[in-house]
Amino acid sequence: MTRNLKITARKTDRKNCRVFGHVKYLNSQVDAHFLDLSLTGAALEMKGPLHAASGSKVRIEAENLGLLEGIIRWKHNGRVGIQFDVNSNARAQISSYFRFFHKEVRPVLATRPLAISGANRMPHLATSTLKS
Repeated sequence: MTRNLKITARKTDRKNCRVFGHVKYLNSQVDAHFLDLSLTGAALEMKGPLHAASGSKVRIEAENLGLLEGIIRWKHNGRVGIQFDVNSNARAQISSYFRFFHKEVRPVLATRPLAISGANRMPHLATSTLKS
């Protein structure tokens, strides 16, 4: 990471992904969802509390990525930024993920479900009765 005017910037672009795994710190383990990933780091959403401070070394295990080690760079509202240890094995694992497993993730627009009256009935957009 580089610093310009006290602003920390990433060296590599991150890509959104849908990878699930867990983070190990000392004797604790917390399930996590990768929000984005690059060759140098990742942002994760934790499924529970992770009692580790910024600068702590952690291990990350994910089915499509394998075992990675890194350092926590930031924590905020249940999300964690991790910078991976720089070694050829970690880069090879992440490159392999992007080559064989990664699929482009696009945001999904939320839709409001229609109200359904009665069981197994089609929703009615409008109902009216005519009197003669």
